[in-house]
Amino acid sequence: MDRISLGNDEFEGRNNAYVLADPDSDALALVDTGIATPDIRADFADGLAERGYDFSDVDDIVLTHFHVDHAGLAGEIQAESGATVYVHEADAPMVEQESDALTDLDERRRAYLDEWGVPEDSQAELLSFLDASSEIEGEPADVTTIEDGDVLEVGGRTLEVVHTPGHAAGLCCYEIRDGPETAHADAVDDGAEAFVGDAILPVYTPNVGGADVRVERPLQQYLTALRRLADRDYDRVWPGHRDPIEEPTDRTRTIAEHHRERTENVLDVLSEHGPADAWTVSAHLFGDLEGIHIVHGPGEAYAHLDHLRHEGVVEFDDGEYRLLDGADDVEIDHVVTADD
Repeated sequence: MDRISLGNDEFEGRNNAYVLADPDSDALALVDTGIATPDIRADFADGLAERGYDFSDVDDIVLTHFHVDHAGLAGEIQAESGATVYVHEADAPMVEQESDALTDLDERRRAYLDEWGVPEDSQAELLSFLDASSEIEGEPADVTTIEDGDVLEVGGRTLEVVHTPGHAAGLCCYEIRDGPETAHADAVDDGAEAFVGDAILPVYTPNVGGADVRVERPLQQYLTALRRLADRDYDRVWPGHRDPIEEPTDRTRTIAEHHRERTENVLDVLSEHGPADAWTVSAHLFGDLEGIHIVHGPGEAYAHLDHLRHEGVVEFDDGEYRLLDGADDVEIDHVVTADD
């Protein structure tokens, strides 16, 4: 798979932008675009030039989700090329930078920071970081919305949309198909591959809870997404960061096991230290936090606490989570893998 590796000092390591080119039709498509900084734009342009293209040649842009390290340059490239920008309907307002959607996200984040017990000075540090990061968001794009099961014909390839919310409400993977007649809902052919954005990463575990505060029951949704990807049993997947994953089903199981262990750690914190808010649990799990991790840390703790609350293991009252009677006997494997 042809990819251009783009710098990313702000978030989870180097980004991948994938280039899909059809020499027969000259169709050119991109999967994700990286952060909207002058240096990244220049690197991206140089990478395309090495392949004989420039931004004006792009016909389609397929976004895995709205985060700025994946969608930042989409609007600018669209302005130069007239490209169609595809993104899931849940993330469309964010990529279009609709004022109501951005206001709602900000209000939700502030409300959660208060609910999670994040101190005022840490909140101020986070909001200052986010304000400074607004420079890398790029220009808004006019988008064409997609949903689970849609089939796209771009860059000479056929991509099936696989909606995998959790890290972001609209996060989508794109299964690489040979033709639209082979797209289906429940299984894949031998040798199938997919673009997976941040649904599965080779090094980090994608954040849930803080990365997109619009997601309801983030851990439950993410575990469901992992099971769905595991069931498809891809041979190889192409993530939004770093190198391709050669054993993606094993990687999904490793990530699920990570969340099982984290759930145990959350329960241990409540058992050893008593009732606590998400910020306090986060401090026991991750220590001191700065920058974007001021929301990612307590958000991750909240995702597990909220999951435990829905499973009847803890209760939330007066800003704190506390263990319910019988919590010591809970079967963690069942709690972490339970479906709605």
